Amino acid sequence: MMDQLIFASEVLVNGLMTGVMYSLVALGFVLIYKASGVFNYAQGVMALFAALTLVGIQQGQVPFAHLINAMFGTHLEHFGWTVPSVLAILLTAVVMIGLAWLIEKLVLQHLVGQEPIILFMATIGLAYFLEGFGDVMWGADIKTLDVGLPQGISDTVEATTAEWFGYGYFIDRLDIWATIIAAILVAALVAFSQYTKQGRAMRAVADDHQAALSVGISLQFIWIMVWSIAGFVALVAGIMWGTKSGVQFSLSLIALKALPVLMLGGFTSIPGAIVGGLIVGVGEKLFEFFIGPLVGGATENWFAYVLALLFLVFRPQGLFGEKIIERV
Repeated sequence: MMDQLIFASEVLVNGLMTGVMYSLVALGFVLIYKASGVFNYAQGVMALFAALTLVGIQQGQVPFAHLINAMFGTHLEHFGWTVPSVLAILLTAVVMIGLAWLIEKLVLQHLVGQEPIILFMATIGLAYFLEGFGDVMWGADIKTLDVGLPQGISDTVEATTAEWFGYGYFIDRLDIWATIIAAILVAALVAFSQYTKQGRAMRAVADDHQAALSVGISLQFIWIMVWSIAGFVALVAGIMWGTKSGVQFSLSLIALKALPVLMLGGFTSIPGAIVGGLIVGVGEKLFEFFIGPLVGGATENWFAYVLALLFLVFRPQGLFGEKIIERV
């Protein structure tokens, strides 16, 4: 019995860290939905595109090399240099800000005043375009991403838990770093939205577009800013997931895992994205540990969605979401 409890506590810790990774993706959804009312289906692909761009810059890869080689019969692959990780991350952040500006100029600006379903469909088109554009720009092969984050089992945690419980926990150091970085990112986002002029303007736009316009707040600026922040969050998520499992096109599917997180936490709450991610991460790990063996395993594939469905039935706005009441 005691052994089971110790194993369960190890599963719980791993679930918490997995939940933080889910929360990173969910944060991008929340930021854009909160400021513009648009559910950004392309958030997962933005994480993939950011990770592909980071690897390409880091390794000195020639953009569109496959296309150029096919058209002109050349054999271009790399420039012959490598870029330090920190500089590559900064350059990728600049690319994501440029992408946000282009999205606002070429897509959103032309859809002002349209129904939310039109904007949602636009983000679906954007997702498939970005996925194809990333393929043409950087190639479709699986890439290794290494920005210097520690990986492998933490000897310190293993030795400490072995001394306390007589059993050493197997905790990946990358998960520990992901948890620390996510916590810093969330604290920075909350501080930005609460204590800065731009953050207060973002909240004003989220509450009422027309009222925000009437006091001189530029919707264009706010949307570019929010999409830029969402692009940076996608970059952080892409680094963590890409380092963990390699940069490949299935990386964009992590967005699907963020959906139950949003349903639990609420589409408009930053703390909700964190709490929802932790609930999903811990819930699916413990459910797999206790119930999985009784039903044939693989419960992690569907547990989060069933849990989210139950929340939708009894609390549609999620734990921290705003309850919207329309009077007619």
